Amino acid sequence: MSNDLNDYANDYANDAAYHRPVMLRECLEGLDLRPGGRYVDVTFGGGGHSARILERLQSPGHLFSFDQDADAEAEAAQLARPEFTFIRSNFRHLHAELNQRGVLPVDGLLADLGVSSHQFDTPERGFSTRFDGPLDMRMDPDGGDASAADLINEYPEAELHRIFGMYGEVTNARTLAATVVSARRGQAITTIAGLKKAIAPCTPRGKENKYLAQVFQALRIEANDEMAALREMLEQTARVLRPGGRLVVMSYHSLEDRLVKNFLAKGKFFGEADKDLFGRTDLPFEVVTRKPVEATPEEIALNSRARSAKLRIAIKK
Repeated sequence: MSNDLNDYANDYANDAAYHRPVMLRECLEGLDLRPGGRYVDVTFGGGGHSARILERLQSPGHLFSFDQDADAEAEAAQLARPEFTFIRSNFRHLHAELNQRGVLPVDGLLADLGVSSHQFDTPERGFSTRFDGPLDMRMDPDGGDASAADLINEYPEAELHRIFGMYGEVTNARTLAATVVSARRGQAITTIAGLKKAIAPCTPRGKENKYLAQVFQALRIEANDEMAALREMLEQTARVLRPGGRLVVMSYHSLEDRLVKNFLAKGKFFGEADKDLFGRTDLPFEVVTRKPVEATPEEIALNSRARSAKLRIAIKK
């Protein structure tokens, strides 16, 4: 095993199987942590990144971690210490939650936009194509939002076509939507196995895993309103961070990464940056990573989830 591979193996050995954080060292370096600083992890997940941030803080330093998942809240209880506050909330409420606690501004914010290892590995959550289980996919099963099964059985064909094409980038999205609508007429589709069977005629041979991953991604994004929540959170970061504060965002698919890239480079998600009468732009962030940071081959060898991760870092002006 190479020295780099040994280093990554040691990093992972210190983390529970509940969640293995992707690009841990790169994220911590991007935050430029100060022991007495205030930081926010808007995606606690399994707590891998939060735990390592906490190791580097000391009073009056503090970490505020967001997650809407009850399992994440239970995991966060293991990190209980005076320098840590867990906030059971969607990160789209970032400013309101921090403002309510009187802790603005903060020195750094981390967003790891991936689904946690624990969520993928829990069949009853319905996130993974590897198991059978209910078609749920909600980040907060107690929140009352529509599940993936609700979408599959209730969305009009045109809406299914939209989400499969837009969020899953499925090439035969129109045919897939029609196939789902036809299959559900006979019996409601409520399980992962049931969905796989229903869309088998549309699934390319030899590319089943990739295709199913795209379909599941589309349903998960829609069920959790992920793209709108991401836009809302990013728009609040300039108000949350102090001048010189660090914004570190890691995405796992092109839709997320495009939003992050455009926001950091242009101050908006679509179109060109706004200019004043003199042609000058006044952007809230200075981009540190002109190209996204990607995981090393050594890390990918230990954690396949790192393969698609793209990390972008910026400094609040």
